[in-house]
Amino acid sequence: MDNVGDFVQYLGPDMSIKILTHLDDPSDLVRVCAASSSWHRFVIENNISKHLCLRLVPEVLGLARFIEGNIMIKPLKDASNTSAEWERNKINHRVYAFLARGLSSTIEKSCLSEAICASSTDNYPEESMQNTLEPRDRVERRASYWSSKGQSDPEVPETLLYRLASKLCVVTEIHVQPFQAYFQFGFPIYSAKAVRFRMGHPKSPMEMDSEAFDKSQTGSESADGNFVWTYTSPEFPMVQENCLQKLKLPEPVLCIGGILQVELLGRVQRQEMDGLFYICVSHVKVLGRPLLSPFDVEIDDASGKCALKYRPIAEGPESSLSSAKDEDGGPHSRLRTLSAMLMLRGVRSWEQIILSRIRGAGASVDSNESEDELPA
Repeated sequence: MDNVGDFVQYLGPDMSIKILTHLDDPSDLVRVCAASSSWHRFVIENNISKHLCLRLVPEVLGLARFIEGNIMIKPLKDASNTSAEWERNKINHRVYAFLARGLSSTIEKSCLSEAICASSTDNYPEESMQNTLEPRDRVERRASYWSSKGQSDPEVPETLLYRLASKLCVVTEIHVQPFQAYFQFGFPIYSAKAVRFRMGHPKSPMEMDSEAFDKSQTGSESADGNFVWTYTSPEFPMVQENCLQKLKLPEPVLCIGGILQVELLGRVQRQEMDGLFYICVSHVKVLGRPLLSPFDVEIDDASGKCALKYRPIAEGPESSLSSAKDEDGGPHSRLRTLSAMLMLRGVRSWEQIILSRIRGAGASVDSNESEDELPA
């Protein structure tokens, strides 16, 4: 590119960095890299992808040291320090570009994957918390809900423990629907007074396989000690109504580890037949954005700390990036897929990818080509 139109040359590095880190879409930064080799080098050398990622998703700040600490670069023979730093910067650029792209998607989906255990269950398995994954309160003419054990003290809390669809999710809303016992006199609604949410990860990767989380257990008082909670929400008051109550978090939360605990605080409804207080839930739903597949969270057995791992996708770009496509397969979907392909390949042979897309053929990229061989 002729320097006459190069804003980096005119504005200088400081102002250029400020402009690039205020882009709204990580894919735009990929297109900047594809514009010229000088812009490509400028973005990588100044860690623009990292700054943009941290601006778009501030929750990633606590993971930054894990990302860079777990990227290993094999030392090259007769390689200078400058060359080694450039190689590290290239890998960091690719990692943060993927991370920002995966976490900044505007498409929200249900993030619940599995019901793990409840602090108590009245009649297992008929009233198991597994029923809370079902959006309907009746399935095949039978009531579908979870019920706690009865308590004489209405202040006794209950907890429900879930696994999310990914070990790294941005969670925005959590929906909870109390259960109305349509088969009891007066149609009572067994709601909680309030609800609070915790997110985190197990202290050990083996915890999830232990007997403490056997779904046939009627109690899990010790479960709380097996987790590291990285986020605790404020309390949300519950309404004693048979409806899906949508509770929006004050700000999007990055759940590191993929574990959600729903704390049901206080009881409002006494059962007529035994005079005890119960909490019943018919449905729980979590809305958010699971992270793309190259990332995973690993738990250290010794320290119990969680580390973010980046595993580049080995499959072809068409198959490995199918999750980046919209269901309608429209122009926006194809544009996002193209941008993700550019990030995956480090913006290699971008002319070939674009040309293949225009012709309607699958992209064919030589993985041996250098990232730096871009047109000036």
